[in-house]
Amino acid sequence: MTGKGKPRTGDMETSFEVRSFDARIPLDEYNRLTKNPLYIILDNLRSAFNVGAIFRLCDAMRVSGLYLCGYTASPPHIKLQKTSLGTIDYVPWKKFETTLDAVDYLQKRGIPVWGAETASVSCPYDKIGYPDALGIVFGNEALGVSGDVLMKCDKLVEIPLMGFKNSLNVATSCAVIGFKALEMMGKNKKDC
Repeated sequence: MTGKGKPRTGDMETSFEVRSFDARIPLDEYNRLTKNPLYIILDNLRSAFNVGAIFRLCDAMRVSGLYLCGYTASPPHIKLQKTSLGTIDYVPWKKFETTLDAVDYLQKRGIPVWGAETASVSCPYDKIGYPDALGIVFGNEALGVSGDVLMKCDKLVEIPLMGFKNSLNVATSCAVIGFKALEMMGKNKKDC
């Protein structure tokens, strides 16, 4: 979609063009770009469509790693390829047999891992200090992050919800917390 527009701002008009193309950079050059020190860990996600959406999100956030754990769909997978819109080649990803393996992998490298889960000890995602590098575990659409994984996490964070349902779509949750993490990494903020 190519678009040009002239929105009115008071009495002044401005002109703009909508970017309707992907980045024009070869894959090898793109892979040399600095990645953000954020790692997304998917704990037994059932929906390949959600995994594909998270690939797109991880590309948009230029994360250092996307870890697909347990029975989470991994490439090649037709549903995942459909919703990822070609971003699979642009996201550094690994497959782990278990989510605990992925958590251990990061923690042994000195990277804290947080679980995104509503629990009695969870901190609101927007009221916590973020470290310079971070792994975040997102759980199964029906069951959330598994209990053994939650016990291994360094902290638990949640998105405060005000509706009847106690959960959001996993890709939506990943976007909300992921972009906040990128915004806050390395900044001092009140910790809970």
